[in-house]
Amino acid sequence: MDRRTTLMVGICLLLGGCAGASVRSQSPEAEDLAADQIKLVGDFAVSHGMSTVHVEAIGLVTGLPGTGSDPEPSPERSALLDEMQKRGVIEPNKVLASPTTSLVLVQGFLRPGIQKGDRFDVEVRIPTRSETTSLRGGWLMETRLRELTPIDNQIREGYLLGLAEGPILVDPEQSGAENTVALGRGRVLGGGVAVKSRPMRLLLKPDARATKEQGVRTAAAIEGALNRRFATYVGGIKTGVATAKTDEYLDLTVHPRYKDNIARYVRVLQGVPLKENAVDRLQRIKLLERQLLDPVTCDSAALKLEALGHEGIPVLAQGITAEDPLIQFYSAEALAYLDDSRAAEPLATAAKEQPAFRVFALAALSAMDDFAAYDALRSLLEVNSAETRYGAFRALWAMNAQDPLVRGEQLGDQFSYHLLDSKAPALIHVTRSYRPEIVLFGPRQRFKPPLMLEPNKQLLVKVEKTGQVSVSRFAVGEPREERVVGNSVDEVIRAIVELGGTYPDVVQMLQQAKSHQGLEGRLEVDAVPQPGREYTLPASLEPAAGGTLTQSATISNPLPDLYNSRVGKKRPADNSGDEPSGLDSAGDDQNSDPTGVGLLNRIKGWRRS
Repeated sequence: MDRRTTLMVGICLLLGGCAGASVRSQSPEAEDLAADQIKLVGDFAVSHGMSTVHVEAIGLVTGLPGTGSDPEPSPERSALLDEMQKRGVIEPNKVLASPTTSLVLVQGFLRPGIQKGDRFDVEVRIPTRSETTSLRGGWLMETRLRELTPIDNQIREGYLLGLAEGPILVDPEQSGAENTVALGRGRVLGGGVAVKSRPMRLLLKPDARATKEQGVRTAAAIEGALNRRFATYVGGIKTGVATAKTDEYLDLTVHPRYKDNIARYVRVLQGVPLKENAVDRLQRIKLLERQLLDPVTCDSAALKLEALGHEGIPVLAQGITAEDPLIQFYSAEALAYLDDSRAAEPLATAAKEQPAFRVFALAALSAMDDFAAYDALRSLLEVNSAETRYGAFRALWAMNAQDPLVRGEQLGDQFSYHLLDSKAPALIHVTRSYRPEIVLFGPRQRFKPPLMLEPNKQLLVKVEKTGQVSVSRFAVGEPREERVVGNSVDEVIRAIVELGGTYPDVVQMLQQAKSHQGLEGRLEVDAVPQPGREYTLPASLEPAAGGTLTQSATISNPLPDLYNSRVGKKRPADNSGDEPSGLDSAGDDQNSDPTGVGLLNRIKGWRRS
């Protein structure tokens, strides 16, 4: 029995030792490797619908002050005549022959995730051989926008995707015959309306759908993982953001917190783990914590922690206390999209002091539903930097467009108009992208007399030394109209709109006043924060020898939709608020020709707002 017992004990010890080796805690390196191999949604699926869709058409501009032309015979003219006949236009050739009209090429770009009824900017330009000298003062008649595709050496039209119409804004700094090319281009801000919603999808990779059954299982697993992480309310009913449609793809709904940053939303979705037990989750959080505190990997780690949801918050909260500003920023940005109030203060500081972080910090603050974020954005309305002030205004508007602070009003159904009390130096901000909008930071701004301003050939603004301003409208065959107001910018803008002036007319008037040093404050155009700037460590934070603080870096985040613009000059970093707006000379229309009087009366059936 002793021998038998000894043998059994030996066998048990041997087996126990082997078993012990199999269940003993792994080394930190092995744990990191195992945690880093957890499969994420992005390992099985790629996004679809994240590119812009180019839509275009041939359009007609009316209301030009004698600067239009009769288009020469061409496929474009034939297409426009065909469209005019379909709309029941009387004598279409006579309409095209008028110098108050011009054939134009119209295009727009539908952003990812755009929904039916959403607005987008429309770009307008004259064809290469056109004799039109300027589009200033023109109105784009309703134009049907489609996607055009070349097939078999022919241009094929796709489905109707948008409608475009409205007043054309030509860059106010352009004037004179030498700028014919620039004067022949313009933009209708928010003039396009999507007639279809663009779907967003995740497409399964080929190896994730090698067989139909495998594709169905993978799609179902991704649907479950995403819906456990994200949910929205549709008609008051809580529902997930992902729906597996086939063995090849899933449809996605945009979570409200990411409505102005679709690209980030997709990156977060792809960072959601497909399947992870509690032990694996803890190990991966430990790994992500170490990666977050490393400036080299902090950006990707913060995004993966954001994808985890509330479980990632404690680690991100540690990140905002780190000494390195880069780690602070990425941690705070991820916390903001998790709606944690601790993100507000570091993001506001980043927006104010670091131009490289600004655009992303403001977008993150706008995504929060927390008073701390609202209060931080309000404080940024008082800084000197124009792009920080206006960027904060747009962020507040995106947060809640009905907030009395930023709600403003619609003037003449033309543009959004806002008066903000501000203790900072007077500033007027106008847009030439995103949406037609004028913001007065300081509602009591005045003109410096004397001034003579000509928004268009039918409007005249005279600022007298007495402080009185007369705004007059002249039209052939109609009596002169006049408004006499005080010399405040607000009163003059309202008078112009009352007399039928458009948003481009108001912008032109303000630009002329600026060029004649007739404004008390600054005029800025599209002063929005810019991406692609390099972050440099401030001198006050430079580490001693052997320190580890990040010296410089370029933020690799995708540009938030909230500040995305296809036009405008790239702005320098703006901390002082002293940089020029980029629009320094007054515009000047060509001489008006009255031969187009009553033209619109012949364009029956063609809607003009």
